[in-house]
Amino acid sequence: MVLPTQSFEICYPNIDRWINEHDGYIEIGSSYDSPFTSFIRGIDQGGMVVHGKDSYDTFEAAFQDLDIALAEALIEIYG
Repeated sequence: MVLPTQSFEICYPNIDRWINEHDGYIEIGSSYDSPFTSFIRGIDQGGMVVHGKDSYDTFEAAFQDLDIALAEALIEIYG
């Protein structure tokens, strides 16, 4: 097993901010029963704010994509 050299918070600061400062949450995975086809999503009290692609080659790619999308969303929300 390969352990990361940096914490999740360092690698994905916007996901960390989304969860800990904005009180949002993320969903990972998809379900045949769900209307959402994206593999990873950023959600808050108002509903889904950002979503990723339907699939990724790695979890790291999914987290990177979400971190970038949440950076833009946080700028729109807080300026």
